[in-house]
Amino acid sequence: MGTSGAGRTGMPRVSTRSWFTMTLAALGLLVTVSAVFGTWALIGSTNATDKLVDHITPALLNSQRLRTALLDQEAGVHGYVQSGRRDFLAPYEQGAATEREVVAALRRSPAGADVLARLDEVERRAGLWRGGYAAPMIEAVQTRGPGMVTPAEAQRGKVLFDHMRAALAEQDRSLAREQAAATGELARARFWRDLIFAAILVMFLLTLVAVTVLLRYAVLRPLDRLGSVSRRVAGGEFDLAIDAGGPKDVAELAADVDAMRRRISSELAVSREAQRLLQEQAEELRRSNAELEQFAYVASHDLQEPVRKVTAFCQLLQRRYAGRLDERADEYIAFAVDGAKRMQTLISELLAFSRVGRTQAEQHLPVPLDQPLERALANLSTMLDENGAVVERPELPEVVGDPHLLTMLWQNLIGNAVKFRAPERLPEVTITARRDGDFWELSVADNGIGVEPRFADKIFVIFQRLHNRDDYDGTGIGLALCKKIVEYHGGGIRLDTEVTRGSRFIFTLPAAGAGPRPHEAALPASPAPAALPPPAGPVS
Repeated sequence: MGTSGAGRTGMPRVSTRSWFTMTLAALGLLVTVSAVFGTWALIGSTNATDKLVDHITPALLNSQRLRTALLDQEAGVHGYVQSGRRDFLAPYEQGAATEREVVAALRRSPAGADVLARLDEVERRAGLWRGGYAAPMIEAVQTRGPGMVTPAEAQRGKVLFDHMRAALAEQDRSLAREQAAATGELARARFWRDLIFAAILVMFLLTLVAVTVLLRYAVLRPLDRLGSVSRRVAGGEFDLAIDAGGPKDVAELAADVDAMRRRISSELAVSREAQRLLQEQAEELRRSNAELEQFAYVASHDLQEPVRKVTAFCQLLQRRYAGRLDERADEYIAFAVDGAKRMQTLISELLAFSRVGRTQAEQHLPVPLDQPLERALANLSTMLDENGAVVERPELPEVVGDPHLLTMLWQNLIGNAVKFRAPERLPEVTITARRDGDFWELSVADNGIGVEPRFADKIFVIFQRLHNRDDYDGTGIGLALCKKIVEYHGGGIRLDTEVTRGSRFIFTLPAAGAGPRPHEAALPASPAPAALPPPAGPVS
């Protein structure tokens, strides 16, 4: 997949930000245009409504009031002329006042020029009627009395009033024309208003559809495709190329993810090759260790017979020729016997060390720890009696393990506690046990010479000794054997470095009925004879 920003068609790609910028710009332009045309339509409709409601309709009402005022004047004059009663002039005077008020209101209103011209004509004709008929008739009644109007005067008044009424009708027609024009203008304004708002609604709907389609095909679909391909790569298809298409930034993201995929694929290939080599090396190491342990077992087992012969014949020489040779010869024979015995002990203990976790007889079963402890104490009874040792023990729990190996564990830990005693006091050994999750934590403490904390790790290494052989006998295998037995059962062992008087060894064993099973040894069992009986003393 390329990262140049060009799409599959060779056209330059636009980023998602650019898409949204253009979309927002289009929406802004649409809103602006809609606002302008909508405002124009609303203003036109409002103006037409205002003209019709606030100007034309009041003018029509005032025209009607003017007609009524003039009729009141005509009726008042006619009643006064016929009866001569002064109260009949009240409608005339009130009509004249109303006429002035209405005319003033009409002149203040924004009426058209034609309406104002018609109003002037009405006022002129009203003036002619009042000057040519109403005023003379009122004066004639006041001087000559009522009922003195001649038919000619009555006819003249009627003609003048008819002229005024005709002018008033023309004014009404002019106002009706303006009303019709305003009504038509309002209808046209409402039509354009409705049309513009309908167009705005349609444009917004089309814009919404366009934005939805744009997001779906230009942004969301490439993102979905990128997510789908990424999930397939995450599922293990590291050879699947990632090409999401779409906007520029989505394409660049896909290119970055694809680059990461290629790097992961490359590193995975290297890792798989390294894992293959590591497995080959582990298999080779496992085979080598198996051969080495097999060699150690076979060597130690096969060396027992010649060493036993050497020891036997050296002891025979010592018994038969003791005192018959010179003193140096006796010393040499003693050295040979001692070396042969130590060699025999070393080979026996090395054989026991190599057999841990290798024989088919060893099993992981629920074992009450009191049982292997009793056997260990029985094996150490002579040493305990000779040294006056005291062993304090609680009621021990049940663990999962091999009874034979657990006996060797107790025997070596208690035997070391007695062997490395302090000269000035009798040895005391204290055993404790406490539950720690799925394990039992046990300890063997003594009041002996102790171990310096700096040797806390060294003492568990095979053949490592902290004392001279002349001071304390041993081979340096005992604690290494204890460590191998405990770890074979899935636990751990350590020296408590906080103890300052004597020493205290803490080890853990899996509790029966809880937690994982201890680790089974994966080494092949050798064609060895049955397990040897535990040694008579501790393996140091």
